Amino acid sequence: MTETQINTKNRTKIKLVLDIIIFIAFLIAMEPRSSGITIHEWLATSLIAVLIVHLLLSWDWITRITSRFIGKINSQSRFNYILNWTLFIDGAVIMLSGFMISESLMPYLGLQFPRNFAWRGLHEFSTNLFSLLLGLHTALHWSWVVETFKRYVFQPVFRLFSRTNKDIAA
Repeated sequence: MTETQINTKNRTKIKLVLDIIIFIAFLIAMEPRSSGITIHEWLATSLIAVLIVHLLLSWDWITRITSRFIGKINSQSRFNYILNWTLFIDGAVIMLSGFMISESLMPYLGLQFPRNFAWRGLHEFSTNLFSLLLGLHTALHWSWVVETFKRYVFQPVFRLFSRTNKDIAA
């Protein structure tokens, strides 16, 4: 196996773990009444770091598609690129509006903003939009999710289970 193949394999594994973390954290953060406002705000804010790593791992694709966006590019890549930018912009709106209505994080940092229901409405709208966009993003990458799970989760577990059964039979 070449060094490039090893790097690609490791990058894929890291992206899978990050995507699982993002998905679970998003599910928890989506219902602040269940987790509590403090967990909601701190968890959502900590996702910024995870999302930055996710973007950095995809940086080659981002720069390649950006440089070819106006020219020749297949329609799925173009749509995916636009969808990803829309997710990024909407995520920034969610974070900004979340900071503006913060009841825990910002006061902890010594920052207090005037109460404004427009920020709350924007936060709720952009969060609902994000759920829709994330569903589309997941659907577009579903074959990658399935293949990656097969290769890096199910196959190793199956091999481990097979080896364990051979040890028991011996």
